[in-house]
Amino acid sequence: MTRPGRTVPLYVALEGPEGCGKSTQADLLATALGADLTRETGGTPIGRRLREILHDTTVTDLDDRAEALIAAADRAQHIATVVRPALDAGRPVVSDRSVFSTLAYQGYGRGLDLGELRRINDWAVDGLWPAQVILLDAPAGALAGRLHGRELDRFEAAGDEFHDRVLAGFRTMAAADPQRWTVVDAAADVDTVAARIRAAVGERVGR
Repeated sequence: MTRPGRTVPLYVALEGPEGCGKSTQADLLATALGADLTRETGGTPIGRRLREILHDTTVTDLDDRAEALIAAADRAQHIATVVRPALDAGRPVVSDRSVFSTLAYQGYGRGLDLGELRRINDWAVDGLWPAQVILLDAPAGALAGRLHGRELDRFEAAGDEFHDRVLAGFRTMAAADPQRWTVVDAAADVDTVAARIRAAVGERVGR
């Protein structure tokens, strides 16, 4: 619960498809803001163990519901031990992915019910969703080149149709909630993308 007159520190998440540059841009933004930098999945010691299951290419029989619940468990630990304590202490938080990735990957990508996923994850995060989301967006072809030649994890190797659905899901969520989401072209160079993200965050802080 926020006390009257108290300014809540910014909780901003960077989202987008594989290869869009989220990790690089999250690092740059956190440095610019003096914010705590974290990530989902794997932003806690327990989360790193859960992430190993989710991203391991040798895991071939993980049920979609089980996948969603593992991600929610990671998220519950992450919010309780990293994000909320930082915000309560007055520090802004920048996260490489967030609860919205579950809606994109397990909802739009895997085809699980979006309403159920929202309910499960709202409970997991105890109602704490990012205040601002930056979607790093680019045509699929522009991003594919960034993954070429590297060893792909379980999600990266999921196939073009899956990733098309995930990207469409991100775009749908961004279009439906423009007060929360800002779309930034990820195909531009790193410095240009970083400047656009800082400008978008600065506008929100100004408001």
